[in-house]
Amino acid sequence: MAPLSKRLVAETVGTALLLIAVVGSGIMAERLANGNAALALLANAIATGGALVALILAFGPISGAHFNPAVTVADATLGGLPWREVPAYSLAQCLAAFAGVAIAHGLFELPAFSASTHARAGTAQILAEAVATFGLLCVIWGCARSRPGVVAFAVAAYITGAYWFTSSTSFANPAVTLARAATNTFAGIRPADVPGFLAGQVVGAALATGLFRWLGPRTVQAAPDILVPHSRPETAP
Repeated sequence: MAPLSKRLVAETVGTALLLIAVVGSGIMAERLANGNAALALLANAIATGGALVALILAFGPISGAHFNPAVTVADATLGGLPWREVPAYSLAQCLAAFAGVAIAHGLFELPAFSASTHARAGTAQILAEAVATFGLLCVIWGCARSRPGVVAFAVAAYITGAYWFTSSTSFANPAVTLARAATNTFAGIRPADVPGFLAGQVVGAALATGLFRWLGPRTVQAAPDILVPHSRPETAP
């Protein structure tokens, strides 16, 4: 297994690039769509899905390509990552997400950060985040157990689809949610709406993990790693 320092760098770079893709493509899509929100969302979804495939394949063998605190906690739950490393992974992901937003803004000559005014409030949006995160973890658990080589493509396909079948456009990631509150662009979320999204994501991730523990009692042995298989640690607390 790669040293923790190298895995943290992989998570940092990968998460930052993911946010650059999400926010940058949202800015570009909104500018080119001439007010057509559906076209802008389609472009944003395709760009995000394409970036996810590439980033997971690139960084998966090093760190597992989590880019998401919910996935990191899930990995630790199955024994693929020591619990003592979860805080470092999560902090790296969150800081990198904000860095990605700042870089994306720089690419389009915008201020590094700007509080979003994009309202995403209400029960439907929170439920959407629970469903989006539940589905994401189900895709990861299910594919990692039987066909780990396709996880990158399955995750990207799911997120691309979830942009359209959820009212929240499927954030499904606490680090992404926090960082997108700092961009007043197409991809943003009003800071006041962030707690509801985080609550939905926690519930969705917990339900998916519980479901797959029940569906597959040998999950730990069959899928010790999340996203892209990487060498599991010799010991885990």
